[in-house]
Amino acid sequence: MPSDALRKQAEIGSLGTVAHVTNEQVDRLLEQALLLDDHGALARRLDALAKGYESGEMSRAAILMLAAEEWRQAGQLATALDRYQSALDDGGEVPVDPRAGIADTLFELDRPDEARALIAAIKGGDWSPATALSIAETLVAYGDLDAAHEWATEGIRACGATGSGIRDSLLRTRYRIRVDLGLPEDDLDALLDVSR
Repeated sequence: MPSDALRKQAEIGSLGTVAHVTNEQVDRLLEQALLLDDHGALARRLDALAKGYESGEMSRAAILMLAAEEWRQAGQLATALDRYQSALDDGGEVPVDPRAGIADTLFELDRPDEARALIAAIKGGDWSPATALSIAETLVAYGDLDAAHEWATEGIRACGATGSGIRDSLLRTRYRIRVDLGLPEDDLDALLDVSR
């Protein structure tokens, strides 16, 4: 009788041949890989899924983004960059601009000038609040609190007056940045109290 780990590994591999995928199937795949703590295996499964992907509840680009994140977790940064670029080239719908992941990985590869140039390019175009959150978190991680504050602030403004999970995350991130910068509370910080 196979062990639970082997059975789960087999289940992870089983999605690689499915042409139509639901969000629930991908969530199950992610949960199983998390239990196994094997980011490389999950990255390979997601690569296989993206390669044979025809349709589903998420775009092929979104699957490539997930694969890129798993390759990063597995310590395969060059492969992660390639998957982020593939997601960008694919052009499918994604919640976060793939260039944000590319920039984060470039920082990790100790290529900060390239990362900052890419972030500047993103800022010059259209971006989502989720992308602003990702970039703000990256900039915090690499010590650029002023730029992170600017991204978080602009991300909140891009959310509009209605509350959302992304807006709440941006508010919390911005507040932590302001505390680290020694800035006093302001009108946007007051929105954090309302959203709690």
